[in-house]
This record gives sequence, C-alpha cells and structure tokens, in this order.
Amino acid sequence: MAVSANKLELLQIADAVAREKLIDKDIVIGAMADAIQKAAKSRYGQETNVRADINAKTGEIKLQRLMEVVEEVENPDNQIAFEEARAKNPDAQFGDFIAEPLPPLDFGRIAAQSAKQVIVQKVREAERDKQYEEFKDRVGEIVNGTVKRVEYGNVIVDLGRGEGIIRRDELIPREMYRYGDRVRAYIYDVRREQRGPQIFLSRTHPQFMAKLFQMEVPEIYDGIIEIKSVARDPGSRAKIAVISNDSSIDPVGACVGMRGSRVQAVVGELQGEKIDIIPWQPDAASFIVNALQPAQVVKVVLDEDAERIEVVVPDEQLSLAIGRRGQNVRLASQLTGWDIDILTEDEESARRQKEFTERTQLFMDALDVDEMVGQVLASEGFSSIEEVAFVDSEEVSSIEGFDEETAEEIQARAREHLDRIEAENDAKRKELGVADEIREVPGVTTAMMVALGKDDIKSLEDFAGCAVDDLVGWRERVDGETKIYEGTFTPFGTTRAEAEEMVLSARLAVGWITEEDLAAEYAEEGEEGAEGEAAEAPATEGAPA
Repeated sequence: MAVSANKLELLQIADAVAREKLIDKDIVIGAMADAIQKAAKSRYGQETNVRADINAKTGEIKLQRLMEVVEEVENPDNQIAFEEARAKNPDAQFGDFIAEPLPPLDFGRIAAQSAKQVIVQKVREAERDKQYEEFKDRVGEIVNGTVKRVEYGNVIVDLGRGEGIIRRDELIPREMYRYGDRVRAYIYDVRREQRGPQIFLSRTHPQFMAKLFQMEVPEIYDGIIEIKSVARDPGSRAKIAVISNDSSIDPVGACVGMRGSRVQAVVGELQGEKIDIIPWQPDAASFIVNALQPAQVVKVVLDEDAERIEVVVPDEQLSLAIGRRGQNVRLASQLTGWDIDILTEDEESARRQKEFTERTQLFMDALDVDEMVGQVLASEGFSSIEEVAFVDSEEVSSIEGFDEETAEEIQARAREHLDRIEAENDAKRKELGVADEIREVPGVTTAMMVALGKDDIKSLEDFAGCAVDDLVGWRERVDGETKIYEGTFTPFGTTRAEAEEMVLSARLAVGWITEEDLAAEYAEEGEEGAEGEAAEAPATEGAPA
C-alpha cells in the first residue's frame, strides 16, 4: 500500500519531534491522535465518544465514533439500542461498544490551533517525565553543568538534558557565578512538580565533599578506605572521618596524597576550605578525642544514654578546642553525633567540688547528721538517699570510723526520710486527682504519679494514651546543634525501654491490647535486634584493633 505525501509528512514530523526532544516516537503519535480526537469532538459535539487512531507505519488516520449498547437509548450521540447493535454485530452484548467510522476531518484555523496546543502540551509532559526518570536515580551524584542564569542569588545550571538549581543557601559563601561559567555540584533532591522536574543541586552538602574525595582517592572508590562521616562549615573548615579496611594502608595518608596533591584538589574545588582528615575509631571516646584535634584532651566522661560527653582540656588549650566562634567543637559534634561539653581542668575541679558539697548537704539535711558524716558518705561514692537506705549494711559499716550500730542508725534514718517523702508525694498525688490504679503499672512510683498529675495525666487511660516521647523527652538536631525536649519522667532518669514497658502495661490493663499482641511485639523486637546484630558483625570484624 502506497503512503500519501500528507501521511508521510505526518510520520516525518513525529519522528523529528521525537528525536529533538529525546522521547519515544509513539508518544508523539499518541499526542497527535489526542489532538485529532479533540478537534473531532469540537466538530461532532463534546458528548460524542470519538476515538482517533494513527497507524505508526502508514500514517493513516482512522476516526471512529463509539456507541454504547443499551436497552433504552437516552443519548443518541453515544448510545445505541440493543436491536440496532445486534444488526451490526450479532455478538453485541449490553455494555459493549459499537465503532462507527467517521468521515475524514477538515481542520479549520481554530481546530488546528487547538490541536497544536494539545500536541505541544503532551510532548512537554513526555519531555518532563523523561527528565524526571533520568535524574531521579542520580540523587547522590556529582554533575557538571554550565551557568544558564542567576536569579536573586540562585544559580540555574544547564545540565544538558535538564536544568538544575543551586539555591543561594546551597552555594559556598562569597562564591560568585556568571553566565557561561562551568560549575560542579551535588544532586541532593529531585522532585516531580507541576512545572516539570526540579533538580536541586548543592555545593555545601557534606556528601559533596565526600564524593569529591571519592573522585580523587582511588582507594575510596575501590572501597578499601571508607568515609564514615563528614562535617562542614562551608567555605571555612571541614572534618572528615575515614577508616581503612586494609591494615597496610593508612587512610589519612591516602586521602592527603603525595605532597598533599589529593586533598589540595578537593580544597581547590571548595574555594580554599580547610579540611581535617581524622581516623575513625569504633570507640566513641577515642574518636571524639581525634575529632577535637588539634586540641589536646586530658580526660573524657561519657554519658551513653544521653549521647553526651564531657571533655576536659588544659586551660591554655580551651580556645583551641572550642575554635573560632565554636567552630572546632561544633564540627566535632556533627562528625561524631555526640553533644560535647568542653571544660578546663579548673572548671572540672570546681564542678566536682560543688557536686561534693551538694551531696554532703543532702545527707546532712535528710539524715540529720553532722558535716563530717555527710562528707564521708559523699566521698565513698553515695549520691542519693536511696543508695544509702537500700545498700547492704556491711557496705556502710565497712566505712572507716563506722560500726554496725552507726550503719543501722544511718540506714534507718534514710528509710524514714524516704517514707516521709513517699507520704508527702502520696498526699500531692491525691490532691492532683491521680487514680490509684496507675500505681499498679510496674515501674511507676508515687513521685512519678505526682509528675503525671502535674501534666494532667490522671487516669490509667490517660497514661495508656501517652507516647514514649511524652514521658522521656526527645532530641532534635537542627543546624548541627542538638535540641533536647524534656518529658514527664526526665527527672527520674527513666530510659526509653522502661517507659515503653510502662505504656504497654497500661494499655494491657485498660484492654487496648491483649497478652498475645504483647508477646507478638516482643518477638518482633527480638527478631529486629538479632538482624541488627548480624548486620553489624561484619563491620566489627573489619574494624582495626
């Protein structure tokens, strides 16, 4: 069958548009069919169910009107009676569609303009989908592009098959770009939006520096050296923690390169940003000491539950440890994920003395003893009345200067003090209207009940409806700083696991869950824990001693 000139031209146009826009030819032909269909509807009426088909090989256009087979015709434009449909197709059933051919369509000026808009819109949508599909899997990669324009400080980058944007806050400070400049950036997000895919680029993202090192250091690319964490103050200073999976290769030396060639290439790309390359350690204390370089650390005190560490440095090293405007300690905190408090030796000594004095006064007031006895208890490591009251009596009587009678008397006074506090708390609890049944929840004390009452948690149902964060608080990391929000049980040192156990027990007591639900949840937690340990095992084995 010969193809007419018009039909051939139609196929050539579809092929040219598909090649220019880098989209599938079938999408362009489909857009043309939709445009013809829309023009046909405006010619035959909007209620008419018109279907247009274009043969991708011959370019032949076929127009048809689809009529639904019904028992009683209400709209003759798109419905056909059952008997009439049977006459045209003996196999027709109710709900089927009968296709009736329509004569070729002569496009008027308005119809042609409308068809053009449909084709342009469909091709643009296909082009956007193609861009999105191409870039959505490239998040985390570094791309090179050319500056297309600068709008209000935001840099629009031509990436060849798409456009990316570097927002003003994602540019390194004091960095200026003009039209035509070459730029290298990190893709940190790709979103599908109404006006097309938005490709967000960054030059300040910590992973931008990590990817630059991967490009410059073959050992990182090959997986011999691993980048554990990165912290940046863009344009000023950065810290990067590395570890080698091969004991014969020094991770820091490999990243620095011969005469600093490798690190200098990264520094040049980051506009002179100073980079500290730090060996990563599995031991948190050692890692944090390394992260605070070049400052020397005398002593560290870890609080693993709060992920907080106190670092003691010599007086003359304080400004070096903190850094200009707190830069060094802030980057070290971001790098390690720990909150770091820096103290001088004098400050630490003064704080210890203050704690000792406070504990001494606590024992003097609660146990009605003189200062010397209070100091002895504090110096022996007792920090609360509960410890004194419930510790083995031999531990108290073994203190130099104490005998069994003295130990018994001190512990008796400690228990009396706790009983008095308990009675006061119980009176407060009743005054606040906290239900007795909350006391039945394992782990809940009278003092906790008072705290619950102050937060308007007064019934067992109220307690069962609490989230764990409401009880123990939560932490948020904003701009490298950790913000701590306290919960109802924060003063009691309740752990997240303990709070979760209490809430589950309360929900069991009020009938929101069953014993079977509880057992299933514990079993699930056990499986997750086992999977986590199995996943961590290879990393632990690969870590250097």
